[in-house]
Amino acid sequence: MKQVAPLRYDVIFKKAFSHPSLFTALVKDFLGIQLKIDEVENDKAFVPPVGNVAIKFDLFAEDKKNRIIVEVQHAHYDDTYERFVYYQCSAMVQTIISSNNYCFPVTVITIVFFTGKKTPSPDSGIIVHDFEPKDFVTGKLLDKIYQRKHKLIFVFTNDSDHTAIPSNCREWMLAINDSLDEKVDEDKYTNPSIQELFCVIEKDKITPEERARMKEEYNREEVSRQAFQQAERRVREEKEKMARNLKAIGVLTEEQIASVTGLSLEMIKALGNSSH
Repeated sequence: MKQVAPLRYDVIFKKAFSHPSLFTALVKDFLGIQLKIDEVENDKAFVPPVGNVAIKFDLFAEDKKNRIIVEVQHAHYDDTYERFVYYQCSAMVQTIISSNNYCFPVTVITIVFFTGKKTPSPDSGIIVHDFEPKDFVTGKLLDKIYQRKHKLIFVFTNDSDHTAIPSNCREWMLAINDSLDEKVDEDKYTNPSIQELFCVIEKDKITPEERARMKEEYNREEVSRQAFQQAERRVREEKEKMARNLKAIGVLTEEQIASVTGLSLEMIKALGNSSH
């Protein structure tokens, strides 16, 4: 077993995938695109900001030869879907500023990695939001309208068990998730780029400055997590209070109370045995 720094931290995620070889390998396995790049920028910002809102992309690479921009974002538990839609659209708008018309000069693809949240889809740990037009009635793609196939992809790394996920994508998801407990079994992985990834984030190679930033991130996460848990607990208590009141009135069935409150039927039945 190899001791590694967990990829749950921004500083470690950027340390790993700011290497052009790892970035291009990741992109190739998820997108099937072989990027031609010399560097990966960290914390890329547009100056002046698009829409008067300053944003930063964790990892940003532009393949000028093939006219492709790929951004890779590391998401936190409290990050929202809308945030990354805005990032994607901002990058698309930025590319058109230098264009003589409204045609997008490059393709913009954003891949967002969630290392904490569960996927909202029951079928896969990867969700794609594309910008391709479809017929309103038939849903058929009209691929001749846009030349550029912009995409926003959400990857939930702790949901890699779905058999429908392509094996090359699944191995990256497993590796990222595997790092979270700070030890990995290298023998489980056949992809040489993942072996390279583990070497880059090996614990002995983490600098004192990077360790300090990991501690700062951990403290921020704990504060955010505790606030989130407290808010969840207050909401649940309010729902349970409502359910008890409705049960005491005796007008609705337990199934109806569950529907009204959003609590499970099992929880509603358990409240009947509560002495509070």
